[in-house]
Amino acid sequence: MRRHPAPRFCQSPARRGLRAAAALALALSLAWPAPGLAQDAATLVADRVFINGDNTLVAEGTVEVLYKGARLRARRIVYDQSTDRLSIEGPIALTEGTGTTMVADSALLSSDLREGVLQSARVVLNDQLQIAANELARVSGRYTRMTKVVASSCQVCASNPRPLWEIRARRVLHDQEARQLYFDNAQFRIGGVPVFYIPRLRMPDPTLDRSTGFLVPAIRSTSALGVGLKLPYFITLGDSRDVTLTPYVSTKGGRSLAARYRQAFATGEIEFNGSFAQDRIRPDGTRGYLFGTGAFLLPRDFKLTFDVELVSDPAYLLDYGISDDDRLRTGFQIERTRRNETFFASLGNYRSIRAGEDNAVLPTLVGDLTFHRRFRPEILGGQGGFTLQTHSHRRASDVDVDANGDGVTDGRDVARATARADWRRNWISDGGLAVSGLLAVTADVYAIGQDAAYPGTVTRITPVTAVELRWPWMRSGGPGGASQVIEPIVQLVWAPERRTSVPNEDSLLVELDEGNLFSLSRFPGADAIERGFRANVGVNWTRYDPAGWSIGITAGRVLRAQDLGQFSTGSGLAGKMSDWIVATQIARADGVSLTNRALFDDGFEFTKNELRLAYTDQRLDLGASYIWMVADPVESRPDPTSEVAFDAGWQITDGWRGLAEGRYDFTAERATRAGLGLGYRNECVAVDLSLSRRFTSSTSVQPTTAFDLSVVLNGFGTGRDGRSYRRACAR
Repeated sequence: MRRHPAPRFCQSPARRGLRAAAALALALSLAWPAPGLAQDAATLVADRVFINGDNTLVAEGTVEVLYKGARLRARRIVYDQSTDRLSIEGPIALTEGTGTTMVADSALLSSDLREGVLQSARVVLNDQLQIAANELARVSGRYTRMTKVVASSCQVCASNPRPLWEIRARRVLHDQEARQLYFDNAQFRIGGVPVFYIPRLRMPDPTLDRSTGFLVPAIRSTSALGVGLKLPYFITLGDSRDVTLTPYVSTKGGRSLAARYRQAFATGEIEFNGSFAQDRIRPDGTRGYLFGTGAFLLPRDFKLTFDVELVSDPAYLLDYGISDDDRLRTGFQIERTRRNETFFASLGNYRSIRAGEDNAVLPTLVGDLTFHRRFRPEILGGQGGFTLQTHSHRRASDVDVDANGDGVTDGRDVARATARADWRRNWISDGGLAVSGLLAVTADVYAIGQDAAYPGTVTRITPVTAVELRWPWMRSGGPGGASQVIEPIVQLVWAPERRTSVPNEDSLLVELDEGNLFSLSRFPGADAIERGFRANVGVNWTRYDPAGWSIGITAGRVLRAQDLGQFSTGSGLAGKMSDWIVATQIARADGVSLTNRALFDDGFEFTKNELRLAYTDQRLDLGASYIWMVADPVESRPDPTSEVAFDAGWQITDGWRGLAEGRYDFTAERATRAGLGLGYRNECVAVDLSLSRRFTSSTSVQPTTAFDLSVVLNGFGTGRDGRSYRRACAR
């Protein structure tokens, strides 16, 4: 029993005594046996409680009833023992433990609050969807039946009493157990204007996660397919499975049916997406695709993942806006990562849908296995590592000739086994000089088929040793209180100059950057190993200013005893002296940031340059980038690359947000991609509108313009929660 303070004025000792007496009378009345009302089933608190001569219990003033998680507030309650009914005068507020709130002028309810009628009622479901009705009836504690209904999740204010959208219906039935809303003779209105009529409509209430039924439709328009409508239908198959079917019809003869299947297991999950279509783009047959993913936890901390990517023709994914991927993989991976150990194994089949590429002469079946373990040698100290790796790939072609003239026979197959041991130890002198010793030995065995330029089996052993010196200096309390760190680094590396002839399949694209400036080898794969004696020299400098901005610069280059001709000009590593690498990062407190990576020679002739400038604040996100690369036939780049790209996001108002992106190729003198987007969010609706244009073309795809529109009504189902966008009414 709790005491309820009198509203709007202080209580005198005499009044507190009267309330205590009233509470005692209430306790006696609840102990009074009554049909349908257990002795301790409910708690009632009121300013005044008395019993009339006709054995009715009357509670007046500030009245509250608590029963099994439900809370009822009213101005006056009359309990009739003979009928086991509560007659309630409002304003009434009934809140249930499920998150449902009911407000009414008057009510006649059963003593357990599970049956009865409320007049001039309003229901708020999960603090989102509001339903106003002339009359509300509660049935069996499960159903709520409402008549002459207006439903909306939009904020309604005195200055703007008309919601953005509303559903008017003759009757609505809310099944609280199934968490469904059933509308009879429903009329959908936007801004008070009727838009369409539905004789019967079923919608999930805001607490329901999954339910069979139609999802939000979407409109998509492309220059190739015309204007089309997507109408997804969701089907639950129990608690752990579901299917979504999405028919798509367009004005230029496009007809497709897409499907998504999902299933959850005790140790993992799978998802498959696919579709088949017929259209005028390829009128001679059926088109389609199938993508699938899965992930499972295995015993002993292993994890299994798989992916499936299949498509009927190279243009299908772009024509239907599914994906920009142009190389597809179907395969699986098994991996495990522990504190000092990692294991990874994969087997996959690759298919290229790029224009001009022949899958018969590309490595399509690829298998990899890697085991790596770190340990601490007791005798040498420091940290050691051991790696065991296998790799194999196979081409579909059986031709033992180089038809393309690229140095690779059309049918060459390769298998490799690699064992590597490495060791590193660090020492720090009294003056703060950090010295590191590094040693690594790699042994490879190659099995090469269908290429007469190589013997069937090739073995290779490559030792590498290095000494690294770092001398970090730090200064704090400088001008303006700034702190600075400068760290010169010199790394001396030796590897044999001799070269064992093996096919280079995985180390064709080489790039010098701040991440590999101090690496034992700049080649990204295992087939090629950087050889000879060289010095990697550079310096890192960072400055932190108390005003909130910082700058970081890494600069350096590679000096070689002899040019062994391992690198192309475009990599920035060619010659006895590589290009200079200068990487700069600047970040300001006002949201401006700049990132630049440049490769240039002693004459300041640039090989590569990448620039990114961005600005971010609470309402605006701007970004622009530029890239320049010299022509390099070794990297399949016959012409220089010169491109600029930009992206922008602008929070126009609290509800409206605009997006823009674009890319322009200066070498080809044309735009490659452009897009605009506009989105609106508030507590009751989410609208997304986008327009994009792809300017590139090939033998399989043509330039395409796409338009997409999606409208989601918040407040139905748990995936449509707009409470974070709720506005306050202006006073």
